[in-house]
Amino acid sequence: MRLYISDLHFFHEALNTKMDRRGFESAEAMNEYMIEKWNSRVKKRDEVVILGDFSVGKAEETNEVLRRLNGKLYLITGNHDHFVNSPAFDAGRFVWVKPYAKMHDNGRRVVLCHFPILCYDGQYRRNKKGEAYTYMLYGHVHDTPDAGMVRECAALCRSKTRTLYPEKEEAPVPCNMINCFCGYSDYVPLSLDEWIEVNSRM
Repeated sequence: MRLYISDLHFFHEALNTKMDRRGFESAEAMNEYMIEKWNSRVKKRDEVVILGDFSVGKAEETNEVLRRLNGKLYLITGNHDHFVNSPAFDAGRFVWVKPYAKMHDNGRRVVLCHFPILCYDGQYRRNKKGEAYTYMLYGHVHDTPDAGMVRECAALCRSKTRTLYPEKEEAPVPCNMINCFCGYSDYVPLSLDEWIEVNSRM
């Protein structure tokens, strides 16, 4: 199974009182809760794509957290993931570390970036049934006014019609952008279908 999550921010003490207001008594308590929630879902053979801002901790302490997490891991780097630049960082825990990637997930394509991309590759593509083929998965904006702005922009795109080919009728733009913010899933990595369901309730 392939799962996705973003913006865990291990070791980020300030997020307990500012921005997310996570409410844990300490960064250590937050870390332990997130590890427990992760391992309650993720099995050894599951793949987890982390969409950036995994940890603000030093490389050594981040390595220790990574050793405790189940699954085969992939990292899309975020603006807070400075640990990846340290010689002490154990990149071997990841299948790959990239700033941007595209993957396939059960007959669909996912575009992966820490930052939301409004005009992403494959935005207009549909499968033979006319269903959306490509999803843009991102993080960075947490649950902030910026997150709402991105949702509004995506909704505006979906309200338009266009075609890339003159011989075909215009159709609504799918524009499937999904914010995989960990706070929306109680810090549990979710499948694409699960994130689609979460997104539908926003």
